[in-house]
Amino acid sequence: MINFLRITTLALADSINPCEIAILAMVLMTIMIQNPDKKRKVLLGGLAFVSAVFIGYFAYGVIIVQLFKTLNEAILNISPYIYKGFAIIAMILGALNIKDFLYYKKGSLATEMPLFLRPKAKRIIDKITSPKGAFFLGFFITLFLLPCTMGPYVVASGLLADLGILGAMPWLIYYNIIFVLPMLIITLIIYLGFAKVDEVTGWKDRNVKILHLISGILLFLVGVAILAGWL
Repeated sequence: MINFLRITTLALADSINPCEIAILAMVLMTIMIQNPDKKRKVLLGGLAFVSAVFIGYFAYGVIIVQLFKTLNEAILNISPYIYKGFAIIAMILGALNIKDFLYYKKGSLATEMPLFLRPKAKRIIDKITSPKGAFFLGFFITLFLLPCTMGPYVVASGLLADLGILGAMPWLIYYNIIFVLPMLIITLIIYLGFAKVDEVTGWKDRNVKILHLISGILLFLVGVAILAGWL
C-alpha cells in the first residue's frame, strides 16, 4: 500500500507535465501534415510514439534502480538519510512547479524542457513521416524530455531500489502506464475527432500554470509524507 501511494502520486505528478503534451502535439501535427488524408496514420503514429516513450522510460527506470541499489549497498549505514533526501528532492521539485504557477517562465529549471533544446527536438520531430518513424525517433525524443520529467521518476526509482530490479519492475511498469496515459488519451481524442491538435496545444498553453500547480502540490505533499514517515 505504501509503495502504491508513493508511486501513484509521483507518477500522476509526472504525467501532467506540460512538455510531454507539447512534444506529443508536435509529433501528431507533423504526421498529419505528412498524411493529411490518412487519419489512421495519426492514430498509429501517436500509439507508436507513446510506446517508444514507455519503453525508453522503463529502461531508464531499470538503470536508475540499479544505480541506487548499488549505492545503498555501498553506504548501507546512511540509507535512511538517502530516503529523507528523496523526500527533500520531491519537495524542491514541488516548490519549483508551484513557483511556475506564481511566476511562469518558459524553459524553467527542472520543470520544463530548456529553451535551447526545443529547436533540436523540433528538428527531430519534423523528420517523422510514419508510425515506424514515430516509434524509432520517439526513443531520441525521450532524451529531450528528461530535463523536465526525470525528477519525480528519479525519486520513485530511488524509493524502489530496496526491492531490487525484479521487485521494482512491476512498479516501474505501473508508473510508466500512468505517465503515458495522458498522451494516450490525447492521441485517441484527436483520432476520434473530439479535438484538433491545435486545440490541444491551445488548451495546454492556456492551462500550463495550472498543470504546474497540480504537479507541484502532488510532489510537495508526497515529499512531506515521506519525510514525516506517513509514506
